[in-house]
Amino acid sequence: MFNLKSGSFFKGSDKIAVVGLGYVGLPLAVALCEHFSVIGFDISPSRVQELNKGLDHTREVEEGRLKNCGCEFSTDPGRLKECGLIIVAVPTPIDDHRRPDLRPILSSCQAVGQNMRPGCVVVFESTVYPGLTEEECVPRLEEYSGLKCGREFWVGYSPERINPGDKENTLKSIVKVVAGQNSAVTDFLAEIYGAVVRAGVHRAPDIRTAEAAKVIENTQRDLNIALMNELALIFDQMGIDTREVLKAAGTKWNFLPFSPGLVGGHCIGVDPYYLTFKAEALGYHPQVILSGRRINDYMGKFVAERTVKEMIKRNCRIRGARIGVMGLAFKENVPDLRNTRVVDIIRELESYCVEVLVHDPLVDAEQAFLEYGLKLREKQELRDLDALVLAVPHNEFALNAEEITAMFKDPENGVLADVRGGLDKEKMQGREFCYWRL
Repeated sequence: MFNLKSGSFFKGSDKIAVVGLGYVGLPLAVALCEHFSVIGFDISPSRVQELNKGLDHTREVEEGRLKNCGCEFSTDPGRLKECGLIIVAVPTPIDDHRRPDLRPILSSCQAVGQNMRPGCVVVFESTVYPGLTEEECVPRLEEYSGLKCGREFWVGYSPERINPGDKENTLKSIVKVVAGQNSAVTDFLAEIYGAVVRAGVHRAPDIRTAEAAKVIENTQRDLNIALMNELALIFDQMGIDTREVLKAAGTKWNFLPFSPGLVGGHCIGVDPYYLTFKAEALGYHPQVILSGRRINDYMGKFVAERTVKEMIKRNCRIRGARIGVMGLAFKENVPDLRNTRVVDIIRELESYCVEVLVHDPLVDAEQAFLEYGLKLREKQELRDLDALVLAVPHNEFALNAEEITAMFKDPENGVLADVRGGLDKEKMQGREFCYWRL
């Protein structure tokens, strides 16, 4: 076991709890197991049962590593009493009105508060707006525990930086930002995370700064992608290939490599709303951030409209047309359905009274139906199509022109929409069907 210098917070027999065993919590729990005794807590019995069998549907942790990690997975919140450090890594989504949905994190505060022991340190990894940890989480921890923060327990914040599906930029290779309510807690967290993060630890001066750093990381990416998407809308009107423009501009040393596309997932499409919510609560109406969000949220509708227009140009009868959509996950090569904007394409196409056939072998079919009411199709069902939308370029969708041609009912009038530009343009443009991309 790791020999801690900050012994005032953590004893050798203490355990670490990770609350929430999703894309963020599970890799963290498994990594911590290399140095500490770890309890992984989740409210989902099916998730815990899966993990105890050594399986992970998120594909973030390899089966062999998961089976041999030594982590204890449990749905019993009482196990938190065994822990000197509790790390909360639950989702922080937005609701249907694009406002922060704090129910998961506040519910976790209740579970933690009712089961934490005196002397415990609670650190949050969930994305929040600046101030939420101390303004919302601490009062609930105090209420449910009966303990006083800063005297009988302490809190900290260390923003998650997990990129689902990325096997290069992992927990261990990304600098970890940590902040405690005082310097002693910060040092303690730096030591804990430093045991597993090879890239090093950055000590933020306070919790609010760490919270703000997390929320602007993805806001910056959101705005850069929004610019690319707006350029794509403009160049589409001009008949210019946006990706060829970016390829040419990218020859300059300081041109940033962003590209147009759908912006979904648990971070980029969500985090900016946490910041704008707090800003508006303070009386400031963000303009640039919300403008970028509007552009990115519009792109699914644009893809559907553009596809239908190309179909009309080829005298395709829209009502009753068959359109295949390949890919439902929010990004390539992951099974993650959270906040996927492919749904926007599907809903807009459905408004034209067409038959939409959705195929994605990576995602869970039951989850797709429960969350979005979509019945997934097998690849062989994508036949006699009038149009095909390659929404997410999974590696499994390494299609050639002949395969695509065979999917169309009438190849000369077929339309192929390559949303992310994942196909070879030169090989597609010389075919019978129409090919276009963002």
